[in-house]
Amino acid sequence: MNNVEPSRTDRFEITARDPNSQARCARLYTAHCVVETPLFMPVGTCGAVRSIAAWELEEAGFQMLVANTYHLAVRPGVEVVEEHGGLHGFMGWGRAILTDSAGYQVFSLAGFCRLSDEGVAFQSHIDGSLHWLTPAGAMALQRRLGSDIAMVLDECLHYPVPYDYACKAVERTLAWAARCLEEPRAPGQLVFGIVQGGKYEDLRGRCAAELVRLGFDGYAVGGVSVGEPEGLLLEWARRSARMLPEDRPRYLMGVGMFNQMVEAVSAGIDMFDCVMPTRFARNGTAFTREGRYPVKSALYRHDEAPLEEGCGCPVCRRYSRGYVRHLLNVKESLGMRLLTMHNLYCYQDFVQQMREAISRGSFSVFRQQVAANYSRIRRDHLERVRQHRQGG
Repeated sequence: MNNVEPSRTDRFEITARDPNSQARCARLYTAHCVVETPLFMPVGTCGAVRSIAAWELEEAGFQMLVANTYHLAVRPGVEVVEEHGGLHGFMGWGRAILTDSAGYQVFSLAGFCRLSDEGVAFQSHIDGSLHWLTPAGAMALQRRLGSDIAMVLDECLHYPVPYDYACKAVERTLAWAARCLEEPRAPGQLVFGIVQGGKYEDLRGRCAAELVRLGFDGYAVGGVSVGEPEGLLLEWARRSARMLPEDRPRYLMGVGMFNQMVEAVSAGIDMFDCVMPTRFARNGTAFTREGRYPVKSALYRHDEAPLEEGCGCPVCRRYSRGYVRHLLNVKESLGMRLLTMHNLYCYQDFVQQMREAISRGSFSVFRQQVAANYSRIRRDHLERVRQHRQGG
């Protein structure tokens, strides 16, 4: 075991370190459970992870989910969630929840919002109704939802943006972050700041330094997975992690490729979220520990193998690729559900393997294996397609 002398604040305890990188294992103490990192969080934007029940996520071993403040405020309305005892009671989920503040919607719903230094005016993408969100309002909504981790309101930038605009966005993000810290919280609720700055290292450095000075329970690296090349994404993650304190959790927002997560963990990142395992399932794509492939392909029509050889998930123990492919192609909702279940199980197993590798002192080997093997299944698939077309 590569255990270390525990390094702990009142909410974050580092339990193991990799001697050859910045990778570490830690425990994050939240109001509802103790979370082990490195951690992947499925995305339940509207209070549910697509097609999967809360108890199935618990059985798969997930410790924390992500929900979205804006979407829940629009529908069903925060007052409805409060009537059910908060978001945990509403979802039937007893573990931790992180709520996005709605800052990402400034980016994703740009055509529906108007930005100012005071906050964001949203036109609902559902019914066109107007909603005004300030830093204080974002924190009040998250307090009423009762999440374990609340994110500050920030301005997420497109890629690329001019330096002058990025500078103004950082100023606004910092001003909003300071206001968020002044607001009351739900019992035990943690608040994370978000580092912005686009592709400009000096702006990211200034943003990180000021957020650290303000003092948050954790820090997120924002403004990634917004169209930039993968090399830039990983470089931003590495540089941002170095700017953030050792004794707080670091969260890389919206990143979910296995090779990207391994490289980010090696730089000292602890937490991830992404829609990929569920969204790709709806498009008929299966994830494995070595890559992903399209189950809907005619190549798998007669395939009696499981979605992934050696996988212990309930789907792979019972069903074949050929059967899941059939369900998907006849648009039977069970097919999407089974593929989603497998993909999520694969993600949870992957981060568990990462934690074990760090604890054993073998993370470097694990990292090399991921880099070497990640695209192999894709190459195998393309070769099988070639042989299939040739009648081989």
